[in-house]
Amino acid sequence: MMAMGTRRYPSVVSTVRRLHYSYEEYVRALEMSELRLEYQEGVIYAMPGGTPAHAQLGATMIGLFYSRLPRTCRTATSDMKVRVEATDLSTFPDVSVVCGEAKSSSIDANAITNPTLLVEVTSRSTEDYDRGDKLSQYKQVPSLRAVVFVSPRSHRLTVVERTATGWDERDYRSGEIMKLGAPAIDIAVDDAYEGIALDPQ
Repeated sequence: MMAMGTRRYPSVVSTVRRLHYSYEEYVRALEMSELRLEYQEGVIYAMPGGTPAHAQLGATMIGLFYSRLPRTCRTATSDMKVRVEATDLSTFPDVSVVCGEAKSSSIDANAITNPTLLVEVTSRSTEDYDRGDKLSQYKQVPSLRAVVFVSPRSHRLTVVERTATGWDERDYRSGEIMKLGAPAIDIAVDDAYEGIALDPQ
């Protein structure tokens, strides 16, 4: 197994034996690995596993989106690989939505390049990266309309949505309704967290 780099995930500790891997080597590593691997600019990063709350929130969000999205939109689990061509990033969001025909990367038939909506369930080890550098890269996907961050430690959904003048960020708490413009759907925060035991603060 090739060594993986350490990124912004404090819980992932490994030794870098090489500084650059080809994309073909990354795809082969994925086929052999039990972990999800992220790739950017020649470096392969191991993505840490999640808690029960993390897994349950991801599954719940898929169900809520599926029941509300128009038929032209398709929802996918974290098995869906998303590629940001502009930054050479390939990663696995917790939920991906494509409205219309999905387009694959020219270098990876298993990676989509035109998500409409992405959901990231955060964790202590990834939150800064998810809300920072990774979000900045997601914003470079022309088709992307919104990114939703789901906290596993409190009843909090954060929407970062593309507008005519840039990007707008809004937090929604317990008792509130999260609203998205494109696709136009509403989700009650309490519905997203119903029956889920949260991670400790």
